[in-house]
Amino acid sequence: MAQRIRLRYTKRGRLRFTSHRDFQRAFERALRRAEVPMAYSAGFTPHPRVSYANAAPTGTGSEAEYLEIALTEPRDPEKLRELLDESMPVGLDIVDAVEVRTSGLADRLTASVWELRLDGVDTAEAARAVEAYLAAGTVEVQRRTKNGMRTFDTRGAVATLDVLPVPADRPVDNACAILRLVVRHLTPAVRPDDVLSGLRAVADLAPPVPAAVTRLAQGLFDEESGTVTDPLAPDREADTAASPTAAVTADAKAPEGPAA
Repeated sequence: MAQRIRLRYTKRGRLRFTSHRDFQRAFERALRRAEVPMAYSAGFTPHPRVSYANAAPTGTGSEAEYLEIALTEPRDPEKLRELLDESMPVGLDIVDAVEVRTSGLADRLTASVWELRLDGVDTAEAARAVEAYLAAGTVEVQRRTKNGMRTFDTRGAVATLDVLPVPADRPVDNACAILRLVVRHLTPAVRPDDVLSGLRAVADLAPPVPAAVTRLAQGLFDEESGTVTDPLAPDREADTAASPTAAVTADAKAPEGPAA
């Protein structure tokens, strides 16, 4: 294995209904079309060395999905990104790429920022529901799992939940509340639809149509600022520090030795 690359990709528009398995198939086809020199696993059925991290649920959009690939030959990350993006369906877009310089990408995905669009819900009604939700010590919901129905608390995972201001250009007869949710990645995982179930449980908030949910970011959660940081930033910073330009600059500034 000569190099590892981390990629950020999106799920937009109708492609938000793409399952994780469907994305895997599309991505492996893109790897072949772009003639990426992939490293393969050992064994009787070798497969490309691709590691996926915390994929969004089917039906939700996302601007911040991450994966890592292993190569047998070095490639320029940006050129590789462009080739892969051209080979993917529109909506499944490869939008960022860095060479792996640090360990623990999965450990840096500790929280997500979600936008929940509630068509048919008045902003004031949503604000009342959010206030009731945040005031609750626990908000238990049920979700069906492969082992049957499970009851768990959603409130502990929610770092922030806000109602965004109404856009100035929105028609007055078109009620639509937009929520911004920051949720920590705990076990069991709390998803946006679980929080919506919690809002229904504590405040009887029931949008007339399914919510449009989009993940805007995921990364390390900063408790002090309440923000989620870019998980690729450490690799980018380490790459800059190790770049050939920096080495050339250092050599240029080094004192010359005595003439022979």
